Amino acid sequence: MACHISVRVQAESFDAGAEAACLAHGRTELGAIVTFTGLCRDEGGTLAALEIEHYPGMAEAEISRVTEDASGRWPLEAILVIHRFGEIKPGEPIVLVITASAHRAEAFEAAAFLMDYLKTRAPFWKKQHLVDETSAGWVEAKEQDDAAARRWKE
Repeated sequence: MACHISVRVQAESFDAGAEAACLAHGRTELGAIVTFTGLCRDEGGTLAALEIEHYPGMAEAEISRVTEDASGRWPLEAILVIHRFGEIKPGEPIVLVITASAHRAEAFEAAAFLMDYLKTRAPFWKKQHLVDETSAGWVEAKEQDDAAARRWKE
């Protein structure tokens, strides 16, 4: 059976538990579901909001391409990726990755692969808005994120 893949880019928040339950409903072939929810940090109390921008259509297509890559690398039954855009306040969810497989190792590896991609290569741009009503500017990529993503090039 082919891997069921769903990608959503949306402004609205999501309920990670409800999304996982929906993905698992009636799926008796699953042995593992791995979920990762990325949250907006308050950066030590200095961040008022994170503004995330994207090119509609392009972001979904690129994330879909990478989820297809993941389904080719690991024997997965399902993948769900939700990435938000717009203004996101500290404590709110930004991204959800769910991978489902017959076995846990594949689900964990695929989720890590997808998050490393989303952190480093997904077509999103993040701007920090500070509590003092200034902007800290656009968020730059971090070397540690790039280093984590390099392991998947093998």
